Formats: sequence, structure tokens, C-alpha cells
Amino acid sequence: MTMSTSSSERVLADGRLHVPIQLRWGDLDAFNHVNNTAMLKLLEEARVRAFWKPAPGESAPETAILDSGLSSGVLTLISRQEIEYLAPVPYQRHPLDIQMWFGKLGGSSVEICYEVRTDPAAEQQALYARATTVMVLVDAASGSPVRLTPPMRASWTPLVGEPLQHRHR
Repeated sequence: MTMSTSSSERVLADGRLHVPIQLRWGDLDAFNHVNNTAMLKLLEEARVRAFWKPAPGESAPETAILDSGLSSGVLTLISRQEIEYLAPVPYQRHPLDIQMWFGKLGGSSVEICYEVRTDPAAEQQALYARATTVMVLVDAASGSPVRLTPPMRASWTPLVGEPLQHRHR
């Protein structure tokens, strides 16, 4: 059951934002699967679609409330990322289903959790990766942390769920 929709991104009853991301042939490496560094770019693309305001005429989920650029006065910095690669991602014509939720909304930071999965329409299903990103809001001029605003909290609180517990050896 869909709770809110846009043309492609959607929040489902599972409390996760589902963002379809299409692979490019250039995302593959010599071993014919998505390169580990390309995975970071795929997560970044999902994050931008999920949280940054769309351009005029574009659609986006209700979570897309961040202004982009230095003119907004607030920057988003990545302070930490962790990825568990669970299976190689082969090239495929179906988009990946990047499922996102918040493990935590802090004072000036958010913990974004991801699962990278096969498109739901694909014949065989796979969980390729699980990841966590900590994103911090900072003042563009001073570099000091900036608190999350009430509209951010209102928009993002419905996506708060259990944080990922990464395996450590």
C-alpha cells in the first residue's frame, strides 16, 4: 500500500522510502559487477532524490525539503558511511530498489539507512547491500553545525525506524 507517491519514489506501508535507481554500464568494473566505489554514487543519487527539493516541473517525495547550493546558507556534509556488500550487483535493465529510512534524527545530523535490492518487478529477488550514512547540516559561512528545523523533523519523522546493526569482524 502506498502512503505517498511521486512519479517514481514512494513511501510504502513498510515505512521506507523506495527510490528506483537505474544502473549505468560505467558502474561496472572488470569483474562485471557494480564497483564498490560506484555503490557510493548510487546511494548519493538516491539520497539527493529523496531529500533535496525538485527543480520546477519535477516531482519528488514529501521528504525532499532541502535547498541545494551555497545560496541556501546550509550545507550537508557526510561525516560517516558504512557499507556491507552482501552480493555482487550485476548489470541489469531493471532499476535497483534503494530502500531508505532514518535510524536516528539528531540535533544537527541524521543517520540514513539503506538496503539496496533488486527491483520488485524482477523475477529473482536479491539483497545486494546494506549501508548507513551520517549526514550533518552545517552553516555554509562558519562551518558550524545547524540544528534540524521543525519542517525537517515533521517530514522525516515518519521514516524513522530501527537503525542498521552492521556486522563487524
